[in-house]
This record gives sequence, C-alpha cells and structure tokens, in this order.
Amino acid sequence: MTAADAIVLAGGRASRMGGVDKPAIVIGGRSMLDAALDAVRECGEIVVVGPHRPELDARITQVREVPPGSGPVAAIGTGLTALGAGTAPWIVVLAADMPFLTADTVRQLLLRANESTTDAVFAIDSSGRPQYLVGVWQREALTSALAGLDALVNQPMKAIVPTETTLVELPGTTDCDTEEAVRRARESVAATPLTLTEARARLGAGLTALVPYEADLGEVPGAALAAPLVAAGALPRFDVSAMDGYAVCGDGPWQLRRDIGFAGGARPVGLLPGEAVRIATGAHVPDGTTSVLRDEFAAVTGDTLTRRPDTPIRGDIRRRGEDQMVGDLLAPAGTRVSTALRSAAASVEVTTALVRGPVRARIVMTGDEIRSTGPLQAGQTRDSIGPVLPDLLTGLGVQVVDRVHLRDTAHGFDDMLTATSGFDLLLVVGATGGGAADQLRTALTRAQARVVVPRLAMRPGGSTVVAELPTGPTVLGLPGNPFAAIAVLLALTPTLVASRTGAPAPRAVRGPLHNAAAIAGPVQRITPARHAPEGGWLGDPNVRTAHLAGLIDRDGLVIVPPNAPDGTTVEFLPLPA
Repeated sequence: MTAADAIVLAGGRASRMGGVDKPAIVIGGRSMLDAALDAVRECGEIVVVGPHRPELDARITQVREVPPGSGPVAAIGTGLTALGAGTAPWIVVLAADMPFLTADTVRQLLLRANESTTDAVFAIDSSGRPQYLVGVWQREALTSALAGLDALVNQPMKAIVPTETTLVELPGTTDCDTEEAVRRARESVAATPLTLTEARARLGAGLTALVPYEADLGEVPGAALAAPLVAAGALPRFDVSAMDGYAVCGDGPWQLRRDIGFAGGARPVGLLPGEAVRIATGAHVPDGTTSVLRDEFAAVTGDTLTRRPDTPIRGDIRRRGEDQMVGDLLAPAGTRVSTALRSAAASVEVTTALVRGPVRARIVMTGDEIRSTGPLQAGQTRDSIGPVLPDLLTGLGVQVVDRVHLRDTAHGFDDMLTATSGFDLLLVVGATGGGAADQLRTALTRAQARVVVPRLAMRPGGSTVVAELPTGPTVLGLPGNPFAAIAVLLALTPTLVASRTGAPAPRAVRGPLHNAAAIAGPVQRITPARHAPEGGWLGDPNVRTAHLAGLIDRDGLVIVPPNAPDGTTVEFLPLPA
C-alpha cells in the first residue's frame, strides 16, 4: 500500500444522540473506533484525536483538540501536529462513526489518490453524499489548507476542502449519527453471515472478560492468569548436585569420606581441600565444593578418588537461583493454566494466582424428539451428542456445570436466558435456524442480548449464533445437526474461551490438504480428516452430518477455503482425546 499516515477522529459532541461516546458504540461485536483503526492498520503513524482511551495499543498516539468538541477541522489540525513532519506523502482522515469501514476502503482511496491530480480524494456514501471525513489528502495540501485559516475552532469541513477533489463511491461509508442509524446498522449486521475468520475476530474483540479472582492453580484447569506470575522462591533453592557422583574440593586426587549426601537428606559437613564425598542428584552440596565429579568420570581405589583419563572437566553443580530468583517473571498475564505452568509455579513456591476462568458451561439440548435415556417412542431419536459434549468441552478448557433438556415451546428459552447465575457459557444445541421450533433467536431479542456472530458463511454450521446476555454469560447456539454442532464447537470454542479468560488467541495448526479440490465448494467447508503419510492431511469429500460416525478413525477436522485447489494450506482442528 502507498505510504500514508492516518488521523482518526474519535471525539465530537454527538449532540444528535444525547452526547454519547459514538466511537465506543459496538455494532457487530466491535466498536466503531475499532472499525476505523482496523481500516488504517496498514498505515504508518496513526493518531487518534479524542478522549484518552487506555485500552488502545501503545503504538497509537492519542491527543485531544482544544477545546474538546471544537469541530472536525480543529481535530484534524491537532492530529496533523501530532504526526509531525513525517515523510509519508498521504494523510488518511477517518471519522470513527462508520461501523463498516475496512482496510479495503483505505486501499481504494489511496489507489485513486495515486491516479488523481487533485489534492484530496473523498468517499461518496450510498446516498450520493460526499463524506469529507473519509478521505485521503496530500500531506502538503492538508497542511496548507489548515495554515490558511485564521482559526481552526468550530470551522466547517468545507472551509478546508479543496476546490477540485476526486470522489469515489465506496460501500460501508455511511455514518451512524442517530440512534435510528445505529439500529439499522445492527440489523444489517445481524443478517450478514460471517466467515470463520470474521467470527473469531468478533469473538476476540466483542466478548467481556471474566472477573479475576485468586485461586489455587491446581483447581482451575482451563483458566488463564489475570496478572503476571512471579517466583516466590529461588530455583534451585540452594546449590545442588546436577549428577550422581562425588562432591569434590580442589583438584584431585581426593580422599573419599564415608558420609553420603542424599537429596532431601542432611547436608554433608563442609569439604576440606583434597576431600570428596559421595552425593546424589539434587542433594545440597557441602560447603567448600568446587565441582561434582559424575560417576562415569570417576575411579575409586580404596579411599582414593581420581578422575578417569581423557574425561572432560565440568562443574555439574546447579547454583542457587540459576533458573529463577525471587521476583523473576515466571509467566505473563494471559498465560493458560496448564500442567507445565502448575509444575513450574510449584517449583518456585507459588500455588495460587489471580486468574480468569475457567469458563463454566451449561449445556442445553433442545427438541421434543430428542431422548437421552429409556426406550424411544414414535417420532423420537436418541441424543447422540449430549453425552459426549462434556468430554469435548473439558478438552477445550471448559468446565461443564450441568446438562439440561428444553422442550419446544414458544417461550421456553426466556427463563433460561434470565436465570444465569453459576455459569459463563450457555451452550445450546438446536433451535438456531428459522423453523417453527427454532426459538433461540427471538428469545435472544427479548432478552436484549447483544449478537456477536449472527450466522456463519460455512457448511455445515451456517445457522450458528453467538450472543452476550446483559447478565454476562455468552450464548453459543449450535446447529441441531450432530456433525455441524461438533464442527462449530471445535472451530469457535478455543477463541471464545481465550476471549473470556483474557488469554491470547489460540495458535492455528496449518498444513497442506492434498485433496482440497475434491472437497472445496463455493463457500468455506469443514470436514473430517486424517494425517497423510507425507505430512499434511487428507479430508473426506463426503460426510453424513446426521451423526458422528464420520469422526471414527479420524484425527480431526480441516477448514477448507472456497474453491481451494489441491495442496492448499488449511487449518487443522485436532479432536480432543
């Protein structure tokens, strides 16, 4: 992309909306400020003009126009001053009140700017109205336009817009400056399916982190550290032998004493020059020890110890604190509580920590036709995924609180969505489509839930919905189809857990899919796969989605991009053991 710096306007009075903080309004799981910052992510220097926001990346410069709310021209002037005498020839200016801005919006503006001879390029919204706060300026032209005014305070944008400009009609450049506009934008988002990448981004930015608390690390698998973890003790606590052998003092030969140093036993008395004592790995070396002579390097004749010829001279002592000293960082905030973390923490006398999580889940199976136990009646089918969901969720770091069954009624979900104490995730299987018995979406509307992922542009799993309830829990609505439910569960849950516990997004496992062309279609697909002998995976071109038989003897799932050729690098989702 052409070199450009950016000014994002995130202040203003929002008088038409009662003075609310417009840039902070969340639409589709992200704030309008986040949308603007995402649009300029490929720019060099970025300045945000508006009230200070501590959550922003430290690499973003934050300034405030004086006086606050003195209009866009004053804000642009403040932003330009903060950018300083940069070398980028273009300045991108965006207002943070447009929820559908993208990086492609800025790319298209810069492309036209390079082709044009005018001083500035602005977007035209869908109504044909120029958006002077979605534009690209020649740096010198913007500097000159501002310098030509006697004052910047309360000036209209037309005071600096050049006589000749280039206008480009671009989607997503309609602003939201009224409550009605925000409502329409949210409805638009709710009707638009998301790719898996988009859905994960929404989950990462749009879910509320759990409240941190102090916990015993052994009792919170699946949680993440809410604060850095530091060593409370040194590791090792004292100088210890790194090998089975002999603690020696000075150069050999040595007079071998009869006492022995055991790990956890009494420390041998100090060594005098020329003395040695038998010692075990992990034992506290006696005072005066200069090194440990390991068994394979040692020769004993009577009470005399010597070093075997042609063996290397090594210390083989682990010194106090060589791995960790008191106060050293063991793990940063966000680190998942794993067996490795628990073990490392115990080694430095840490058994408790401030954590978020684990995410606690209630499983809700829906449908009058589903039966878990007992003989099936006419029209009923066996619940084939409810019994396995707890094991799958445990493998994904989720703690299952209980599993319930909900009948198909017009308002069956209402109590479920309001009585939410004791869990953080309501995992609903079924009732996510648009059929007569699919009541979850209308119930979420009645509960005033904030929809984060409205649907997925993926097969299977398109009817998936993710929302956040006003009381705090996340609702993950999975398709009732067994394979689709498990596929979406594996694809979204790790990101959901990371977002709620404050952990980093999970690292994806990627590799070649050798038969991608036989699987790929016009939309993203997810299908079972097995490891290929040469590395990578072989996916199943056809899978029956009404049961999980397709997962037998498979290693996991692969996410196949639309129209992918053979050998395409895909993401692999391992099946929890």
